[in-house]
Amino acid sequence: MHGASGAACVLYLHGPEGTGKSMLLRRFALEARAAGRTVVRVDGRTTPATADAFTRAVRPVTREPGAVLLVDSFEHCRSLEDWLREECLPRLPWGTVVVVASRHEPDPHWPADPGWTGLLRVLPLGGLSKPDAAAFLRQRGVLPHLHDALLEFTGGHPLALALAAEAAVRTETDGGADHADPPLGQDAVATLLRRLVGTPPDEAHQAALDVCAQARVTSVALLRAVLGDQGEDLFLWLRDQPFVQTTRLGVAPHAVVREALRADLRWRDPAGFAELHRRIRGHLLERTRLGPASRVLETVGDLRFLHRSGRFLADAHGRASGGRAEELPRAVGHEATLIRRIRRQEGPESARMAAHWLREQPESFLLQRLGPGEEDVGGSAWLRLMPFEGEAEDPVVAAAWAHTRKHGPVRAGEHIALARFHVGEYGDHRPSPVMDASLGRMVGDIIRDDRLAWAFAVLRDDGFWDSHLRHHAMEPTAGTVTVDGHRHRLFACDRRALPAVLGGAANAPLLTGAAPGPARSGKESCTAAEILVLGEEEFAVAVKAALRALHRPRELALNPLQRSRLVLAHGMGLKDVVTSAIGSLPLERGGDKGYRAATAAYVEEASTQAAAARRLGLPLSTYRRHLAWATHRITRIMWEHELSGTPLLSPADRPRR
Repeated sequence: MHGASGAACVLYLHGPEGTGKSMLLRRFALEARAAGRTVVRVDGRTTPATADAFTRAVRPVTREPGAVLLVDSFEHCRSLEDWLREECLPRLPWGTVVVVASRHEPDPHWPADPGWTGLLRVLPLGGLSKPDAAAFLRQRGVLPHLHDALLEFTGGHPLALALAAEAAVRTETDGGADHADPPLGQDAVATLLRRLVGTPPDEAHQAALDVCAQARVTSVALLRAVLGDQGEDLFLWLRDQPFVQTTRLGVAPHAVVREALRADLRWRDPAGFAELHRRIRGHLLERTRLGPASRVLETVGDLRFLHRSGRFLADAHGRASGGRAEELPRAVGHEATLIRRIRRQEGPESARMAAHWLREQPESFLLQRLGPGEEDVGGSAWLRLMPFEGEAEDPVVAAAWAHTRKHGPVRAGEHIALARFHVGEYGDHRPSPVMDASLGRMVGDIIRDDRLAWAFAVLRDDGFWDSHLRHHAMEPTAGTVTVDGHRHRLFACDRRALPAVLGGAANAPLLTGAAPGPARSGKESCTAAEILVLGEEEFAVAVKAALRALHRPRELALNPLQRSRLVLAHGMGLKDVVTSAIGSLPLERGGDKGYRAATAAYVEEASTQAAAARRLGLPLSTYRRHLAWATHRITRIMWEHELSGTPLLSPADRPRR
């Protein structure tokens, strides 16, 4: 405001509502007048957005050399930005200082224009730093034990901090409150939304805001999956909002807007909040399951963010790590560095076992460069093992195989996997980029790998990760394994006992999709504890029994397939599943004959095989051959879907080959 030599003559302030732009302009006005300069203020809310009106408003500046022009709320005059840059400001007397304040960033052409180099300074305004925000709360009389919750909710946003401080002081004066409640009352939330967001054009735009508030990053694909074909138009609208930031992967609202929108939706429509959470979760699980392997850590991170209201999830990720380390593409060339770190943090025996697995499965190690130096490398392993690989060489692996023998043997074509050797700059198996990546890859593989029987996480036996891993459907196993004087606990997940991965309610455990609440309908996900894992021979016997009992409900109700994942996870009764398997036979090569034989025997329930053969006009021996083939194929079809966790579609829903 003093016109110092070399200073920019135009300062462009931008930031969301409530970040202090108008207050800063008032302070500039005071300093300018104290310096003896003429101040001219133009308010975009009251000045018509026309060149003539704006020219009249700034005319006093042209008569006073060295004047200061302050333009507030320029977002209401955005249509004039090109004119302001190219015609209005260049005509002002030399020495004029201009400050423009807007919710929106300047047009990219402005700072990129060589003619404005050195003349324009763009200054984004955001939240207060944590120390400044804490000092603000102390000055407002907020008790220290409330600071963390208020800072987390507001993200340091000045207006939100002021409202939160007022609400906190009023609540304490009224006798205290349950600190589990949201840090702002609903009146304060409504005030924030009115000031920061305004009124959306319609319900579809409100729904887009609600999606944006729940998801870490909102893309066109997410909006289409949740809101339908209008997703692209809604995305373009979101991107243009001043409280929304554009990132490499999509858009995300400023922290305070996100939290206010979440609190508002949870208050006005709890069922809608839960349903929206479920639909976003389903989209993210599908992306994790079907997307490229290179994006797994990213999509699992999106899932974790969606479940961030779980306190232990927040405590276990990102608090100490300060962001993700640089991931290295493979172990080759870094083996010695990694082994040295494992020896230093875990001990010589762990280093020996890690060296063994580096030789056997170098692709199983996820490495990270923890600092700028090439030597500063940490990482972890995600070992995939066929029966009974590594049992003799590694006591931790031996404990995993012992657990599977006792609690659910691995079936033909299946394998197990272990997450272990977690070493990084924090050590002691505590939250870090290495642990984020290791457990993220574990969760991703549980979702993606249809042939994974058991997943194990190997961690220090100190209880730190117990609650977190239970949220990932992983329970601590009995007993510990001591290596290099450290007791390790295996946390185990029978992947075959998980429900379908694309279901689940809001605030449910991340993988199981089950949560306490009202009784489920037949279409909702089951819990892992309800699912019975059968061996292939047991499964085949149960299928044949189900075929024979297809029209005898009491007998069918006792069939062990009633507790299989194939039945429980997809909301279909056992009779419907078996009938769908029979109906899929015509899709097999030469399957029409088997389909007719199985339909006569099991669906139409012929009294004898001879009667069924006569009905089809076949010799008895030919009929029996067709029926045997059909029974074998029905069993294989159901078994393949049981292993993969995919539903058996009805014949009408299956594409023909």
